[in-house]
Formats: sequence, structure tokens, C-alpha cells
Amino acid sequence: MSQVTIYTKPYCPYCIRAVDLLEKKGVAFTEIEAAFDPQKRQEMIQRSGRATFPQIFVGERHIGGCDEMMALERAGQLDPLLKAA
Repeated sequence: MSQVTIYTKPYCPYCIRAVDLLEKKGVAFTEIEAAFDPQKRQEMIQRSGRATFPQIFVGERHIGGCDEMMALERAGQLDPLLKAA
């Protein structure tokens, strides 16, 4: 199973959408709620270069936020990426 990490914040519709997709795919993932934890938020920004939520990593590869993950899904590229991790 792949190693997926997603940095989220509560009540974020994009975070909810991204988590829902991962759950539907049966992917094991680590969700890090970083909105109100300065250390975790800083870790997310250092890893991704972005301060918006969510930020999604497959292994060590940053794939972006919800929109980027949905684009990979539409292009048929998400499943191979998840399987390779």
C-alpha cells in the first residue's frame, strides 16, 4: 500500500474532497491536521512550498492540493502513482 500524507484543516471543503477520494480508493494515508499547530503547519510549508490546504504527498513526492490530485485522477495518472509509492 502506498505511503500518502495529507495536511488538512478542519471544515476545509477541498480537504474533505481529497480525503474522500483517497478513502474511496482504499488508500492508507496519514492525515495531519496542521491548521492550528504551528510546527505542523511550518513542516507542511517547508515540504510543499505552499501555505494552502490540503497539501498531498505520495511518498516524498508532492502532488499538490485537491485540484492537482483531481487532475491526476481525471488523467488516469493517480492510481499508477499510488501503486508505485
